[in-house]
Amino acid sequence: MTATPADRLIIRGGTALNGRITVSGSKNAAQYAVVAGLLTAEPVTLRNVPDIIDIGALAAVLRDLGATVGVDPDGGTVRIEARTLNKSIADADEVGALRGSFLVMGPLLGRTGEGGCPPPGGDVIGVRPLDVHFAGFRALGATVTREGPSYVARASRLKGARIFFDYPSVLGTVNVLFAAVLAEGHTTIVNAAAEPEVEMACDMLNAMGARVTDGGNNTIHVEGVTSLHGCDFTVIPDRIEAGTYLLACVATGGDVEVVGAVPEHLDSLVAKLREAGVRVDPTEGGLRVRRNGPMQAIQVQAVPYPGFATDLHAPMAAALTQATGVSIIHERVYDNRMNYVGELRQMGARMTTGGQTVIIEGPINLVGTTVRAHDVRAGAACVIAALCADGETVIRDLQHIDRGYADLDARLRALGADVSRR
Repeated sequence: MTATPADRLIIRGGTALNGRITVSGSKNAAQYAVVAGLLTAEPVTLRNVPDIIDIGALAAVLRDLGATVGVDPDGGTVRIEARTLNKSIADADEVGALRGSFLVMGPLLGRTGEGGCPPPGGDVIGVRPLDVHFAGFRALGATVTREGPSYVARASRLKGARIFFDYPSVLGTVNVLFAAVLAEGHTTIVNAAAEPEVEMACDMLNAMGARVTDGGNNTIHVEGVTSLHGCDFTVIPDRIEAGTYLLACVATGGDVEVVGAVPEHLDSLVAKLREAGVRVDPTEGGLRVRRNGPMQAIQVQAVPYPGFATDLHAPMAAALTQATGVSIIHERVYDNRMNYVGELRQMGARMTTGGQTVIIEGPINLVGTTVRAHDVRAGAACVIAALCADGETVIRDLQHIDRGYADLDARLRALGADVSRR
């Protein structure tokens, strides 16, 4: 699904969400899996891939590099074959709107000895430095230079090394991991990101013949191999999408089971919901959330995994407009995550900000109006606010929401919401 600039999401709020919904494959993990297809000349089949804009954009990047990428018209399956690569530097026009495109550098460097990419795009949610990527590549023996619009890494032969990250960057961990699996010798990545999506990337690499092990304490060990083979691999469920639907249910006072949600991936969210007085129960297929009474104000800190996910900061803030008391969210990951605040204020939310902290007073009767989705998760916050607001809310800039949520309007309608796309 691709939104045009004229598209609007129309939500008439006031209805509690009820029913069952199945979570999609992980947006971020699917991107890592697609890029991993560049590491081998053999076919790679990916299943449970979400039908979102970012996957289509990343497929275009791989095609421009020479890979063939086929997307099942019924959705869910992507097939990649990078038998022949016609260049090693990604085109600026292809990568401009997608943060995950920068991950092509690692596989290209590891497989061909050269990998390049312009600075990536994506949501404007704060500084996300590339130093971690470059430090890892240099530790493996590559040189990294700026050539015109692109950063280019080169090495005649990568060699394993002990690499320490100043910060547990998710993309940095995955990018360096992609290069290290084809390096000569042993690599240890210290202070690596520990997100489930990173763990899945390790599992997929091992399914392709890599030798990657978890050393514990945010450490990853890699024993380099000379080549990787193809695989048939299933992408993990999207914990952020699951969390968004759970929070939408909480905000509206409903009763929803999110099928496919992995409870262990959502420990921090589940703990905070229970602290707020919400009932959350594991089910045979996922998680069920119910709010039969008032929700209490809480304090949240968005930090790297396994802490509360920064991608759930904005959706949580929208839900907390319905909590009794003063809630506080501290953002510890990105310095511009609060793009949603001004939009929710237009709907009547009582929110104040100071530095990286937002203070939310509730409960408040939100009122429908016209708002913008400034980024993927700010858009999700607008949707949650609209679902519990009086009257009609019009949400603009749907292209951001469509980057992270497949068929959002149809799936909310299945839970009883009054949502349409115009």
